[in-house]
This record gives sequence, C-alpha cells and structure tokens, in this order.
Amino acid sequence: MHPLVTGLTQAMADTAGPIALAATENAPDTSGLADFLRGFFGPLFLVIVSVVAIFFLFTREITRFAQFIILAIFIGIVFYVPGIIEVTARAIAQAMGVTTE
Repeated sequence: MHPLVTGLTQAMADTAGPIALAATENAPDTSGLADFLRGFFGPLFLVIVSVVAIFFLFTREITRFAQFIILAIFIGIVFYVPGIIEVTARAIAQAMGVTTE
C-alpha cells in the first residue's frame, strides 16, 4: 500500500479514537428522559382531551365526539404504554411471515 495512504489512515485512526472516547464520556444522561416527558406531557394530554371532549358534548356533535374519543384512546395507549409500538410491529411482521430476531 502507498505510504501516504497508510500514514493518512493511521492519522485518522489516531484522531478518531479520542473523539469517540470523549463523545461517550461526556454524553448526557438520558436514562429517565422518557419517564420525565411522559410525566410532564401526560397530564397536559389528558386536560386537552377533556376540554375538547366537553366542547363536542356541549355543541351536541356526538359523531365528532365519538371519533375524537376513539382517536384519543388510541393516542393515549401509544403514549402511556411505551412498548406497544414494538410489540405491534413484531406481531404484524410475524403475521406477514417475516422472521424477527
């Protein structure tokens, strides 16, 4: 191999090592981020759903109320049960005959 290419490859490896190490050492701790966001936005979600549902009931739009409640229940399940997306995706893939591992 050409000495310039070998030297360049070695120089890149020498500089990339400390950069990758520094990125892993100084990375922010996000272990509880999902729980924090769920705890913060969960009550806000429930308040918004309640206000909109009451609005639909007072204006006597029962069809829109039913549609909204069904959609809110679906979004609430996805929001409050974090593993549901992965489980659903695996079930759909398995039903289609795709092997998942």
